[in-house]
Amino acid sequence: MTIDIGRREFISALGGTALAWPRTAHAQRPAMPAIGFLSGRSPGEAASVVDAFRLGLGEIGYIEGKDVTIEYRWADGHYDRLSALAADLVHLRVSVILAAGGSGLAAKAATTTIPIVFTHGGDPVQEGLVASLNRPGGNVTGVVFFSSVLGAKRLELLRQLVPKATTIGVLVNSNIPEAEAERKDVHAAAQAIGQQLIILDVSSDGDIDTAFATFVQRGAGALLVGAGPIMLSHRERVVALADHHTLPASYPAREYVVAGGLMSYGTSITDGYRQAGIYTGRILKGEKPADLPVMQSTKFEFVINLKTAKTLGLTVPQNLLVAADEVIE
Repeated sequence: MTIDIGRREFISALGGTALAWPRTAHAQRPAMPAIGFLSGRSPGEAASVVDAFRLGLGEIGYIEGKDVTIEYRWADGHYDRLSALAADLVHLRVSVILAAGGSGLAAKAATTTIPIVFTHGGDPVQEGLVASLNRPGGNVTGVVFFSSVLGAKRLELLRQLVPKATTIGVLVNSNIPEAEAERKDVHAAAQAIGQQLIILDVSSDGDIDTAFATFVQRGAGALLVGAGPIMLSHRERVVALADHHTLPASYPAREYVVAGGLMSYGTSITDGYRQAGIYTGRILKGEKPADLPVMQSTKFEFVINLKTAKTLGLTVPQNLLVAADEVIE
């Protein structure tokens, strides 16, 4: 009898221990790291770049919902909200902040300790995001497109397609620091070849209609659309207005041409976000932003929409068709 009681006590104790193990293991399981995704755009407009960012994370071993969580904060085009949204992510103590859609400076101002990976169209050194491209220093690194310095190349390609346009309208996104560099680049290129420009600033979506009305009134024969999140966020509207006013237009990214725009030349935005996802994963694995050189997106895309060209009554020169990375028919 004594042996039986002992066995029952032993089995009862063993069972209690077994039941306790899962609870103990669960309590000790580390919480998934959280990434803060900060953007001046809206979720719908940024769907393709979010997918590209997740792809980069996956390449280095992080799957959203399985290995990492992502806290999304969207300014929906209201860039004055970025500082508050960045502060919210800092309050949540996320592990890394992905600063997208013109939010790099807001993220940097919000924290000096949480690592930041930016995606940026201008010069991050001139604008104070990093000390240098090779040695960024501090808690910030990222991917740069340098889209604002490609304005002269886009102007050259547009003139090849519309050589008789004596006046070209230029839309500049004045809300971004790199706008001034783009303005100077395009203006200098135009002066060198005697091209007349009408340069108009766009600081909100309401300025877009006004700008197009001005271009038409002043006799613009073609349009150069500058880089920046405002125009990209309203690309369908910009493309529709260019079509409505029969203005052959050159854009800074492929996304415009997919939406029906005539032509684009620029670095691949989606590939840049994929690279940013890889950098974010490397930081989650323990690397420091100060030791990760700012990556320069090197995948350039020249895209032409032949259907739009035909609608506008344009014949695309053979040399441009041969040079194009993609021709949409």
